[in-house]
Amino acid sequence: MLRSGLGRVLLFVYGLFAVSATGRASVQIITKFSEAPVAYLLSALAAVVYIAATVGLARGGPRGRAIALTSCSIELAGVLIVGTLSLSDKAAFPDATVWSRYGSGYGYVPLVLPMIGLWWLWHNRPRRA
Repeated sequence: MLRSGLGRVLLFVYGLFAVSATGRASVQIITKFSEAPVAYLLSALAAVVYIAATVGLARGGPRGRAIALTSCSIELAGVLIVGTLSLSDKAAFPDATVWSRYGSGYGYVPLVLPMIGLWWLWHNRPRRA
């Protein structure tokens, strides 16, 4: 599944985001959970999604592909929903999440990454004989 250079780059970036989102969410939840529980739980959700995408891409095969497709789809929906809510209801997000403002704190990578991931998974889907 990861024969191409882009597949390897996706695996690396998802792995990097899995580590960074997990670290961010852990620190936020441990040190200041009461300040913005919704935002910090959303950061934890993002971490779980990134971990699942990394595992799916690394695993490959039909099951890994299904995990990666599901994770990328959830990530894209999460970025769009949380991004929109974080702009329209700032009081609900007193602190940023990975997906706040469409991932602007991460250079909009959280917005673009699932689109590239879904495109790559579609482009590299198994061909039927």
